[in-house]
This record gives sequence, structure tokens and C-alpha cells, in this order.
Amino acid sequence: MIELFNTLIFDPLYNGLIFLVSVVPFADVGIAVILLTILVRIILFPLSLKATRTQMLVRGLEPELTKIKEKYKKDKQEQAKQTMALYKEKKINPFSSFLFIFIQIPIILGLYWVFFRGGLPEVNVDILYSFISTPELINMEFLGLVDVSERNIILALLAGITQFFQAKLSLPPLKKRSQNPSLKDDLARSFHMQMRYILPIIVVVIAYTISAAIAIYWTTSNLFSIGQEIFVRHQMKKEKEKQSPIS
Repeated sequence: MIELFNTLIFDPLYNGLIFLVSVVPFADVGIAVILLTILVRIILFPLSLKATRTQMLVRGLEPELTKIKEKYKKDKQEQAKQTMALYKEKKINPFSSFLFIFIQIPIILGLYWVFFRGGLPEVNVDILYSFISTPELINMEFLGLVDVSERNIILALLAGITQFFQAKLSLPPLKKRSQNPSLKDDLARSFHMQMRYILPIIVVVIAYTISAAIAIYWTTSNLFSIGQEIFVRHQMKKEKEKQSPIS
């Protein structure tokens, strides 16, 4: 499994990073990290775009889903049946987003692993492809200001802040706690709070503990996700306006 991961994901990403270092201005590793992150996210864009659209469509059905839950709260089987019937009526596959996310996970982990275990400024020539040459210069000073191999609290905080806004955009608004919440409601609320407030803190800690390269990667990836979320919302708004009857 590890060999398969290295062959299909880690090695191509590592070679991509080394290639970018050899062609970017001043052999700036920080710029290479940004470009590789953007390149990978662009390749994954069709998958993540569909997942984002599905999530937003499902979110738009929440009022109808709540009515079904209330109406059939004593009959879980019928509740599930009516829920799936609603998805079918709206032509939504609620499981498609999970499939696309599952496909993305090993690639995103591979990208993270490249920056975490890349070992720069040393280059592992054993895994370089024959057509990838070792850069003559490897500049670890991002924009001449930050050593990407060292810790940097500013970049770590930037990674956490962008993570917070990315979660705020992608997650539905937090509902008020009901007087008699179920265990499922409490778990959902807890997960929501952790994603919105705890995860950004974890991102800051990890980004600061490892290196500025990880912070740059996380910040770039979060900014891409924020842009993607805004793009999808804009597109869906335009589609909705086209479908609305002209008064």
C-alpha cells in the first residue's frame, strides 16, 4: 500500500515540486509550493466543484428534510424512504460528494507529505524521474523574507485564519440549540463547532510546529477553497435567477 501511494501520488508530486523549483524565479521554494498546490487543486477542481455543488444543493433542502424528520420521527424506515424520494425528485445524489472527497484525500495527503517530508534543500535523487534534473540552486527564503524550512508564527496564523473563513463559508449556519436536543443533534452541533473553531487552532499548531512550507501550502489551499465556494455560489445564484419566472 505504501509503495502504491509513493508510486502514484508522492513521487509525481515530489518531482513536480523539484521541477517547479528549477523554473520559478530565484528558485524560490515558497513560490514553488504555492504553484504546485494551485496546480493540484486545479486538476482536482472538477471533482471538488461537483462535491461543493452537491453539498449546497443538499443544504438548500434542509427545510423540506426537517419537515420529513418531524412527520416521520417515529418511523425511521419511512423517514429514510421519503428522504431518498426527495433527493431523487430533486435529482441529487447526496453520496456523490463523499465519493469525490474520498478520491481527493490521498492526493491532498500526498501534497502535504511532500512539503512535510520533502527534505529540501536536499534533493532525493533516487526518486527523481530521468527527465527531471536536480536544480542548481534551491532558495529556501520565500520572497527573501521567510525561511520555509523554519517555523513562522505569522504564516501559521494566516493558515488558521484562512481555515476559519473556509469553514465558515462551507458549513451551514449554526442552528440554535433546541430545548430537547437528541444525541444526533448534539453530535452534529459538536462537529460543527469543532470544524469552525477547533480545526483552525489545530491548523495553526501543526503549521507552526512543522515548517513555514506547510503553512504556505495550507494557506494557498484554503484560499483556493474559498474562491471555489464563492464561484459555486455565484454560479448557482445565476442559475436560480434564470429559472425564476419573470414577473
